[in-house]
Formats: sequence, C-alpha cells, structure tokens
Amino acid sequence: MAKTFLHLDMDAFFAAVEQLDFPKFRGKPVIVGADPKEGRGRGVVSTCSYEARVYGVHSAMPISRAYKLCPHGIYVYPRGRRYKQVSDQIMELLSGFSADIEQISIDEAFLDITSTIKFFGSSVELGKTLKQKIVQETRLTASVGIAPVKFVAKIASDLQKPDGLVVVSEGSVKAFLAPLDLSRLWGVGPKTLPELHKLGLKTIGDLARYPQHKLKMGKVGLHLWNLANGIDHRSVEYETRAKSISKEVTFDSDKKNPEELKNILLYLCNELSREMRRKGYKGRTIHLKIRLQDFSTFTRSRTLEVGTNKTDVIFQNILDLFTNFDPAGSSFRLLGVGLSQLDIKCRQLDLFDGLPENKSKIDDVLDRVREKFGENAITRASLLYAKHDSQWIRD
Repeated sequence: MAKTFLHLDMDAFFAAVEQLDFPKFRGKPVIVGADPKEGRGRGVVSTCSYEARVYGVHSAMPISRAYKLCPHGIYVYPRGRRYKQVSDQIMELLSGFSADIEQISIDEAFLDITSTIKFFGSSVELGKTLKQKIVQETRLTASVGIAPVKFVAKIASDLQKPDGLVVVSEGSVKAFLAPLDLSRLWGVGPKTLPELHKLGLKTIGDLARYPQHKLKMGKVGLHLWNLANGIDHRSVEYETRAKSISKEVTFDSDKKNPEELKNILLYLCNELSREMRRKGYKGRTIHLKIRLQDFSTFTRSRTLEVGTNKTDVIFQNILDLFTNFDPAGSSFRLLGVGLSQLDIKCRQLDLFDGLPENKSKIDDVLDRVREKFGENAITRASLLYAKHDSQWIRD
C-alpha cells in the first residue's frame, strides 16, 4: 500500500514564540542566541525571525557576525522551558491527525497520514486543516510538506516558508526533485557537495541521471543516487513510547442521528484498536472526546483493571460513556476515542475479562486480511452503513 508522509516545520520557532509573548517584538528583527556583546560575543544564533533574515542573519551563524549584519536587532537568550511548553502543545495537537508521529526536533515532526487522509477528503485539505488548527490554538504558523516519500516531504516543507504548504503527488516525485539544488538532498553536506560538483553535478536531477556504476562513493553514493531517484523506504520511526493513541473525526456538517453516531464510534474504535495492535500496545484508560455544534468540548474516560487493544472491549466502554452523555439537544461536531496508560507488556485478556474468544479472534482475522489484500478488502458488517451511507468518511 502506498504511503503518504507529512513533514511539519514550525516557522522561526523560537523567535516566533518570543514575538508571541512580547508584542513589542512583532514585526522587528529578533535574534535568539548568545549575547552579541556589541559584536564581540562568541556564541551562535539559535534562530531568528524572518525580519532578521532580510539582513542575512541565519541559524548557527556566529553571534558576532549577526550583530555586524543587524546591530539594531533585538537579541534575546533562549527560553528552553517556554519553547518546550509550546512544542508539547503542538505535538499533542498532531496526535489528532495521525497516531504515527516521529518528532525529530523541538519544532519538527513527521506524520504518516496514509490512513487519516480519508477523514479530510485529500492530503491538501488535511494539510490546510492542520495549519489552521495550529494557528487557532497557538497563534503560530507552520510550513507543511506532503509526499509519498519521507525525505521528499521534508524538502517540500522548506520550499515555501513561512506558512507554506507544498504537496507532491505520487508519480511526480522525480520531476519535483529534478530542478532542486543538490544541497537540499539528505546527506549532502559541505564535504560531499564538492565531490559531486567535481562530477559536474549541480541539481538532484543531474545526480538521478548520472550512471550509478560511475559514482565512486561507495554506500554513500548509492544512497544519494537512490534518493535522487525518489527511492527511500524509510518510514515513521518511534524513538520513545507513546503516552496515548487516539482517533477522531470532525464532521463536514453537524450530526445528531444516534445510530449514525454509534457507527462512527465503532469505526473509530476499530481503527484505534488496529493501530494499537500494530504497535504492540495495550491501554488501560479509555477516552471519549465530544465537541458540540457550539464548539464546547467534553471528555469522558474509564480505567480498566487490565489493558486492552480489542475492538469490542474498547467499543463497549466507549458506547457506555457516550450513552450516558447528555448533549442537551445539541448536535455533534466532533467525536474522538483514545487509549492511554499504554503498556507493551500488558497481559492478554482472557475469558474472565468478558470478551468471548471468538470475538477476540475476529480482530486477528481482520488484521491479517487487510494487511495482505488492502485496507478495503474486508470490514465489519456493522460498518457497511458508515462506509456507504454516511458523509463523514471518504474512501
């Protein structure tokens, strides 16, 4: 199954947070880093606002050089705790768009959005919605790249900064890469670039067309040649254990029909449990998230004695939480389900946990069939209504 990756990169993150917290800094060149000491400082620039970049200032530049280029800039020390606070808020927000998240720095992350595009209609709409959500909740902007190849998504996110959105469709990866400078390729640094220039190679397309057997650079050369041709099998990686996993959907139009809402919850529970099993997790605390038409948001949760990743157990508890929620006549704008208190080593449920063995096996059969024949090869009969008669999900 073809993958779709999203790379999120916050725009001038540290400087943007400073301008957010201190309105007097807005619209002015802000340089975050060491004390320039009127051009005698020995530190470096951590990051700077786009107003400072007009003067040639950039990250990792000696602070003394930055001061010479922009002596009238506003120089501030980094506030790591504050940046981490905002970063945590952004990463938590990303979990509403995919459970497959790889945070690669305080202001960057990859998402595998293969299975969540359907909720938004297209990868473009998902990207737009994510960017809007970040602005709404943090008042900061982000640049997003979306592509069927992981490293291409990262390149794409950098092309239209700030506040950019670049989507590379499947089948156009090589054409997208071809005119770009070789320096944009992952792994091409100050030592490798001159070696490629000696071969007369300037663009990624030049490298892609160069005979592979003539590239005398060992494994590094082969790796770069593959990247230039859009070949990269790396996936989203998880360096730390997730704290929670969730699935949610915002409806195109507010919903009120109880049976339709229950079908949606079943679908979300089915997707959540499959994600849990794929990652080898079980969770003890089950969460229900509800947003009504007036944007009021409610959460309900229940903690089990033992962890689970089984669809029926999760759905039974979610349905009970949902049934006991009183919307006071209001329609529903969003529904979400989640599991926390995750544990890889949590013991398997047995017959005494209230889940019949045949129901437990259903999940395993569905997983194997979908992995072998594709996402749409099989589904629960109770989800046929949701898949064919409801507008909240798009295939």
